[in-house]
Order: sequence, then C-alpha cells, then structure tokens
Amino acid sequence: MTWAVNSCFFTLAILFLWRVEEVAEACSCSPAHPQQAFCSADVVIRAKVVGQQEIDVGNNIYGNPIKQIKYDIKQIKMFKGPNQNFDAIYTASSSAVCGVTLETNGKEYLITGRLESDGKMHVTLCQLIEPWDTLTDTQRKSLVQRYEVGCDCKITHCTSIPCMISTPAECLWTDWVIEKTVNGELAKHYACVKRSDDSCAWYRGAAPPKKDFLDIEDP
Repeated sequence: MTWAVNSCFFTLAILFLWRVEEVAEACSCSPAHPQQAFCSADVVIRAKVVGQQEIDVGNNIYGNPIKQIKYDIKQIKMFKGPNQNFDAIYTASSSAVCGVTLETNGKEYLITGRLESDGKMHVTLCQLIEPWDTLTDTQRKSLVQRYEVGCDCKITHCTSIPCMISTPAECLWTDWVIEKTVNGELAKHYACVKRSDDSCAWYRGAAPPKKDFLDIEDP
C-alpha cells in the first residue's frame, strides 16, 4: 500500500513538473497598437517570403537540439533599422514558444523584429507581422513618418471602463472596450502624434473625418 501511494505521488509530481514546464514555455503576448510595435522594433521591413528551412542553433539544458526556422526573404523596403539588406529572418520552431508561421510562396509581409548581436533579424508572435495587402492606407503611410514621429508619445491600452491618461503625452487606445477587438478603428486608421504644445492625440491621415485630431476624453 505504501509503495502504491508513493508511486502515485511520484507520478503526480512528474506530471506537475511537466505541466509547469509546458506552461512556462507557452507564448504570451500583450496587445500592441501598430505604432507601439513599430516604435519598439529594431527593424521594420516590407518583404517577400520565398523559402524556409529548419536549422539547429545549439542545445538546451537537457542536451536536446534547439531548432529554429529560417525564412528566406527578398526585402522590398526598409522602414526602420540598420543600413543593410536582410535576406533571411529567424523564428522559433513552434508557436508554443512564439514561433511565427509564414507563407513561402512569395507572399509580401510587413515584418517587425529584433536585431540580434550577430546582425540577424529575429521575429516572434509578439511582434507585428501582417500580410502587406491587409494593411490600411493609413497604416502604410504611417510606416513612412507618422509612427516614428509619435514614438515619444505613450499609447495606453484601455481594457475596461473607466480608464484614463496620466499625462498629456498619452493616447488612450479604446478599440477593445468599444469594438471588442484590438484591430479596431484606432489601430487601423489612427496614429498617436505629438502636437505643438507637446501633448499627444490621435491623428487620422487617410480619409479624415470632420477634424483630423481625435480627442478621447476621460470617462
């Protein structure tokens, strides 16, 4: 009886540790407005994905090989980053650890990523990677200037009411509470830019409404 109980506890302990490791490796990302993704990225490019291969990049603490996916790309335009042409991007081999899956038939993407010390561009699910043809006119135009000039502004994600800004140099991102999606009107058609008085406000660049600046008052 004692052996059976001990064996049961041992099995439960192994399952618990396995579950903890699984949870620890799960990918979790906070929602980000496209402008936040642009400002926090080291590199922002438009590129075609033309191929992929799985590569070994070392071993983990258990001696098992660590795999990555190398996507071969043809860079079309650099919006932010070093003065170089990238011909590949790298990502984890599984979405569980934030690896990205891309189509390799020449599909064009907007890709934001991190520049590694060896000069390689690394991408994850937590960064903005979208098919180019799904971007709005405002998002495409903002990649050239508006997002960058608004990087000194802070975008605050509003998840429930009430929510408010703490400084004038802040924009409330209310897509979730109003539209129940993070890919709403403000994400698609607005950039948070600094005004002449150093305050920040939402600016709509394409097909402007009655006024270009959108002031969202505190509830």
